[in-house]
Amino acid sequence: MSKIIEGLRYSDSHEWVKVDGDIATVGITDYAQHALGDIVYVDMPEVGDEVTAEEDFGAVESVKAASDLISPVSGEVVEINEELEDEPGLLNKDAFANWIIKVRLSDVAEVENLLDAAAYAKVCEE
Repeated sequence: MSKIIEGLRYSDSHEWVKVDGDIATVGITDYAQHALGDIVYVDMPEVGDEVTAEEDFGAVESVKAASDLISPVSGEVVEINEELEDEPGLLNKDAFANWIIKVRLSDVAEVENLLDAAAYAKVCEE
């Protein structure tokens, strides 16, 4: 059973979001890192890039497959997790402790469209 954390919001493409004011921290879920296997590379946008909800903003590559990262929110990238450039496997160690990007939300209400922990758990069971 994959770990799911209460209080975060989730997309059905297996990204998580933690909102603090108008900043959203985005990462991949425990379910996603298990499905991918050993992660060897994370392709991230640049600081200052715009991301759009439901569109890809990068990719995660593992020894098994590559998977697009789909943004759960829209806004401007204000920070990327540079540690992942040297140690992409951190996502395998703890997918929730190791975020990928931080976004200044252009529309905070978008977060309401995302799944809560219980709804996301159902997606993982399917």
